[in-house]
Formats: sequence, C-alpha cells, structure tokens
Amino acid sequence: MDDSSALARLDRRVADCRACPRLVDWREEVARTKRAAFADWTYWGRPVPGFGPADARLVIIGLAPAAHGGNRTGRMFTGDRSGDVLYQAMYDVGLASQPTSVSADDGLELYGVRVTAPVHCAPPANKPTPGERDTCRPWLVQELTLLRPTLKAAVVLGAFGWQAALPAFREAGWTVPRPRPAFAHGTRVALDGLDLFGCFHVSQRNTFTGRLTAGMLREVLRTAADAAGLP
Repeated sequence: MDDSSALARLDRRVADCRACPRLVDWREEVARTKRAAFADWTYWGRPVPGFGPADARLVIIGLAPAAHGGNRTGRMFTGDRSGDVLYQAMYDVGLASQPTSVSADDGLELYGVRVTAPVHCAPPANKPTPGERDTCRPWLVQELTLLRPTLKAAVVLGAFGWQAALPAFREAGWTVPRPRPAFAHGTRVALDGLDLFGCFHVSQRNTFTGRLTAGMLREVLRTAADAAGLP
C-alpha cells in the first residue's frame, strides 16, 4: 500500500471515531440544530480528518475544528473566520490554489502542505479537555508517521496545539529536546531532520486584536515553506 492509500485509509478511520462521548454528543447536536445562517446545509457532524497531500513537506497543526466551520464543511479549518485568515495567508505565500474555502468540494488544492489538528472533533467553547487531547493523539501520531518520509517542517498554531504536537512528534520518531521547548510566536526548534515553528493561533481573539496580523502569519508560513524546500 502506498503512502496516499495509507493516509486515505487513516482519514476514513478518523472520520468514524466515537472515542470521546462529550465530543460526539456536541458535534452531533450542533449538526442537528445548526446555525440559522447555515440552515440549508447538511453538516458533516463527524471527526474532521487532515487535509492535503500524502507527500507533504510541510504540516500545519492547529487546535480543533470549529462547530460551524470544519464540523459543517468536513474539511479541516474551513468555513469560519479563523480558517479564512489561514487559507488566505496560505494562498498569499503560494501554498494553496485559492484564497477561500467554503465546502469540501470547492476545488481547493494545497501545494506541498497538509493541515491537521491534535483534536479532530469540534469541542464545546472551542476547548477540548486534556483527556480528549490525549485520547485523540494516536491519530496525529499515525498521521505524522505516514508523512515522515517527506516532512521537513511544521507550523503549530497556539500553545494548546504546541503542547499536543510535541509528544506526537516524539512518538512518531523525532527526537524532541528536553526540557520541551516553550511555545512562542516565531520560535524555531530543530528536530532531527525537521524544523518546528510556533505561531499564534488564527483565532478571532488574536486576529481582531492585532496580536496576530496577516503579515505575521505570512512571515511564519513563508519561513516554514522555505525550510521545507517548497517554492
């Protein structure tokens, strides 16, 4: 089985997961009740797998899908304002074929980059518990293991994602320094054969207040893409 087939199989298994009762109840309740603006949508209402090619050289790791974003569209970090900021920046630096994504069948392609998360279900108040994070970690470990032959760089969005990603990289075979590197925007950590970058999360709290500007996000993505050898 080649890497693309193995990753597609993993994505299907992720989408069928029901390991965390609180998250299952929440994502399905949101999919039933919907938001008025999306009343005519059929929500995905399941765990959201990663998105991007199996031979990605760069991975972007966030927090979790949004209740009316990825939980609606079925594609990681799309359908909400945070995703709009991320995909616009990816388009600006040449990592995406279009600046917006509204549904899983809108033709968006990613170039050499895969987008994923340590928690695959939309959590209440956008806050998964540490236990839910740890329960979901094996999916990220398996994904990183499959990506490892080509992966050269990673961007982690936010402190929660950073805390979840470092153990996953270690379990997938990379050597993580001890003590674990602290999260900071713009930080760069060398794991054997991979450069790990920290970036403030693309949450509305950060983007609306200017803590994370479009220019700051583009700078991190461009630096990471260069480290990954992407054009």
